[in-house]
Amino acid sequence: MPQPDPATEASRTPAVEAGGPQLPTYPQDPVPPQPPTPSNAGATADNPVYTDRTEPGEGGELHQLPGNGIPPLTTSQGQPLSDDQNSLKVGDRGPTLLEDHAFRDKMFHFDHERIPERVVHARGYGAHGTFTAAEDLSDLTRASLFAEAGKETPVFVRFSTVAGNLGSFDLARDVRGFATKFYTDEGNWDLVGNNIPVFFIQDALKFPDLVHAVKEEQDRGWPQAQSAHDTFWDFVGLMPESTHMLLWQMSDRTIPRSFRFMQGFGVHTFRFVDADGASTFVKFHWVPRQGLQSVVWNEAVKINGADPDFHRRDLWTAITNGDFPEWDLCVQTFDDDFADSFEFDVLDSTKIIPEEQVPLRVIGTMRLDRVVDNVFSETEQVAFMSQNVVPGIDFSNDPLLQGRNFSYLDTQLKRLGSTNFSQLPVNAPRCPVMHFQRDGHMQMGRQAGRANYEPNSFTGAAAGPRADRDAGFRTVERPESGTTRRVRAESFADHYSQAGQFWRSQTAVEQDHIRMAFVFELSRCEIPAIRQRVVANLRNVDEELAAGVADGLGMDLPEATEPAVAPRHDLPDSPALSMAFRAPDSFAGRKLGILVSDGTDGALLDALTQAVTSAGGLVETAALKVGGVVLAGSKARTPVDHKIDGAPSVLFDAVALLATGEGATELAGHPAVRDFVSDAFSHYKHIAYVEGAQPLLDVGGVADRLDEACHDLGSVTPDDLVTALAGLRRWERDV
Repeated sequence: MPQPDPATEASRTPAVEAGGPQLPTYPQDPVPPQPPTPSNAGATADNPVYTDRTEPGEGGELHQLPGNGIPPLTTSQGQPLSDDQNSLKVGDRGPTLLEDHAFRDKMFHFDHERIPERVVHARGYGAHGTFTAAEDLSDLTRASLFAEAGKETPVFVRFSTVAGNLGSFDLARDVRGFATKFYTDEGNWDLVGNNIPVFFIQDALKFPDLVHAVKEEQDRGWPQAQSAHDTFWDFVGLMPESTHMLLWQMSDRTIPRSFRFMQGFGVHTFRFVDADGASTFVKFHWVPRQGLQSVVWNEAVKINGADPDFHRRDLWTAITNGDFPEWDLCVQTFDDDFADSFEFDVLDSTKIIPEEQVPLRVIGTMRLDRVVDNVFSETEQVAFMSQNVVPGIDFSNDPLLQGRNFSYLDTQLKRLGSTNFSQLPVNAPRCPVMHFQRDGHMQMGRQAGRANYEPNSFTGAAAGPRADRDAGFRTVERPESGTTRRVRAESFADHYSQAGQFWRSQTAVEQDHIRMAFVFELSRCEIPAIRQRVVANLRNVDEELAAGVADGLGMDLPEATEPAVAPRHDLPDSPALSMAFRAPDSFAGRKLGILVSDGTDGALLDALTQAVTSAGGLVETAALKVGGVVLAGSKARTPVDHKIDGAPSVLFDAVALLATGEGATELAGHPAVRDFVSDAFSHYKHIAYVEGAQPLLDVGGVADRLDEACHDLGSVTPDDLVTALAGLRRWERDV
């Protein structure tokens, strides 16, 4: 572990008097190298064996030698190695010797290089960035990161799925974690949220049951990374409080096109606290400046087969290309009077406050602009905890939040193996850290001096740190009273009204997708009674929804479940709950896939590429062979990005068919091309084509079904096409 630079430390900690304690210091995140770009990412592979510095071994093995800028290889203790190809043996073919400390060092570390993966949110991907405050929020909070407009705070964000393990696929129908660590000058603040503003349960006591139910079934070890099985639906069918979340889970929000195109939510009600100790309730929202976008279910299934790392690759590619994703951090703030008058309990994590009732206020913007240098060191070892707050941010009595605050510390100790996990660079605060915590596994702070306690009678720096009544964190003073009881508040008992409001606020297309998702998931349940119970609950949400799901399952409509509180069906629609409310207005950040062949018009290809990239989009080409094509009028072969078998249209937001003549005819005989065209059409995407691509339209079965989202490039300019692509999908298409 690299040690902090002394010059840097001198500027961030007080001088230590002779004989006094040296304040603990944590290794800081080093200055990052320039992230790779498409122009230099492969440079290290240009000469992979360094042929001018190699020697063959007696068995033909390759020995690469140091020199010319290549450092010598060492053990973990820094001892230079003479041979990293052979263990120490007796003779040529004799036994390996126990004294081979180099082998022992290498194998010991390899045998222990895995740590327990997260029980939930195991499959994640992270990136670094900066949060910039939009205004002075001192009227609401004393938190220093909001003290002035333009103030910048480093952040690390980890996106994740919830149910699947580390090796699962990206496009599971699942909630997405959206966790942000702010390295503020007053310590770390972790906003640990999801891409959905509500949750399945109201009390943290039920979290182990929820997770056990949604994970693979213990008697068979499957299904992986999905909720479409009996134990999950059995649990939520018996937990009516889950119903609102189920509507969100069955919506397109749980199959996002990209991490870059999804919202994030703090889920719980928190408190802002000002310098005088006055508090205001607050809910946090991340709103992507790129707009919202998801895929359709058939598309998700095929993406998982074609590229199970689709979301990870997308974020890495965007950042390394300089297309830095941005989110506005928005808040809903309200006082006790609003909380008391609101139709539902603001401490209930299965409820939202509609934006129409409390509008969003933008308080800053986050930009992600650097990929990690090492996925394990950063993305896997980052430790988020909801209890990590800074002065000016505090908790509410939300029982789910209270339970999370208790639980997360145990989780990090189990995974990272030491109470000193906060000293890992990705977790270390970027501000002075001064306390009397000592020792423990993997202690990396220099803890010299005599006093490791307080109060003590030393003076000056030798005395060590002291609590600061003025600047330190102060919990909001609030009156609490009542008899200790294990009870659920009656104000939490309405489980269906907001679920109905969410359903009615969706567009017809979104409602159709939700209904189909319920049908698919419940059809995977083997026990009929589970399906019946869930549909009975849905009757309290909306009769049309319940009837549609029952019809899709081929079952009679059961009697409605008796609700604890009669659901309200008069709540006004909330347009902000529909993804269409924040639909993109351009093709920026999206990808056009172009199918080319020998004879493709190079000028048109260049013009189309220029138009898309000028609008902030990406272009990738596919052909029959990855070696490339010979464009019309050229003798040289032009490289392509993909062989058609590895580039199905599900990987693109829109497609263009520029193959022509004999090349188009040859492509049309390839099964992958048929699927490329037919899938693009059935997934409602825009399709551009040239006259010579008719064989491709024919084999895809769409030649006589072309609509307004199918564009003849003989009559539509590339610029006009890119304008049309902003719509992304032609939902009116009859597929």
